[in-house]
Amino acid sequence: MNKPRLQEYYETTVRPALMKEFSYTNPMQVPRLDKIVVNMGVGEGTQDAKKVDAAASELAVIAGQRPVITRAKRSIATFKLRQGMPIGCKVTLRRQRMYEFLDRLINVALPRVRDFRGIPGKSFDGRGNFALGLKEQIVFPEIDYDRVEAVRGMNVVITTTAKTDAEAKALLRSFEMPFVN
Repeated sequence: MNKPRLQEYYETTVRPALMKEFSYTNPMQVPRLDKIVVNMGVGEGTQDAKKVDAAASELAVIAGQRPVITRAKRSIATFKLRQGMPIGCKVTLRRQRMYEFLDRLINVALPRVRDFRGIPGKSFDGRGNFALGLKEQIVFPEIDYDRVEAVRGMNVVITTTAKTDAEAKALLRSFEMPFVN
């Protein structure tokens, strides 16, 4: 099985460049992608469980992997939510699927976002992880716009092995993530 394009690019170009930039002595010190978690919250799932299933099927098409249905941890009366009700879905991508998803996210989906000027580089958590929110799932070309019953947003969390935000930002910038600043 051949490697995804971004994974080969990381091994041949990104890793040596980051070794030089941050003066690492060992190639294993260089930050790398660990996993990507794509989460889709479905607020209407409390009234209709079919909406969670529809969101899960769309997420499966986007990620290429079957998502896990997330359930409510506790009951909240104001939201008419009981413990254990399905309220969303998430998928954790690793290895090849992770690189393929990141490639599609950067090169296909983000340029299709309306009024896209770039991603603000402030969404790092202090430990080298990056979170990004998309307002609609239809920016992915795998989703057939005519079959979508509701436009839903999703969160994409990119987890890296970087120790600092500067290292993680350098890693993502080398993958041509379109940061504004």
